[in-house]
Amino acid sequence: MACNFNTYIDRIDFNAWRDLCVSQGTLRHFAKGEEFVSIGSVGRYAGYIQSGTLKYVARSADGSEHVMGLVFGNGFVVDWRNFLQGKKATVAIIATSDCDIFCITDKFVQAKRASDPSFNDMVMHTTEAVYGTIYDRYVDLYVKTPQQRYVELITRHPDLFDLFTLKDIASFLNITPTHLSRLRIKK
Repeated sequence: MACNFNTYIDRIDFNAWRDLCVSQGTLRHFAKGEEFVSIGSVGRYAGYIQSGTLKYVARSADGSEHVMGLVFGNGFVVDWRNFLQGKKATVAIIATSDCDIFCITDKFVQAKRASDPSFNDMVMHTTEAVYGTIYDRYVDLYVKTPQQRYVELITRHPDLFDLFTLKDIASFLNITPTHLSRLRIKK
């Protein structure tokens, strides 16, 4: 079992990415509620989170928020696919607490990819790892009950309710806050 919330971290050269962000990036502060990436704009940064928490949010046609991802200190934050392709984001990444993030730019990453074949390989392996994490979560939505997903999540990360709201965790599990409250009582 992976030890990181976002399991792709267990499948990449974590130290290389962290060191790159810290040594080549700029430390930026994001206040609670501030968007790291906004829907409809091109995300220009990838970052190593020194401190803080963020959520990945998609919005339905009626404006409802759907939490698709959670990320926190000692992790990475980026709208990976759109960042690499220079496309407009379809999700927002929102600080759920004050955050300090070492940010590298899309231009820096593209220049390094063009000049360093081993870095390009690292990007490719990271893309595969991110895809694997997302695919596993997608399959889990179909083959596991909400109870199973909740138990796995809390077993791996018992402190999650200290970092995120019940509403955000429920949305991430694709259930209502009421359903999550019932699951918490059952466990």
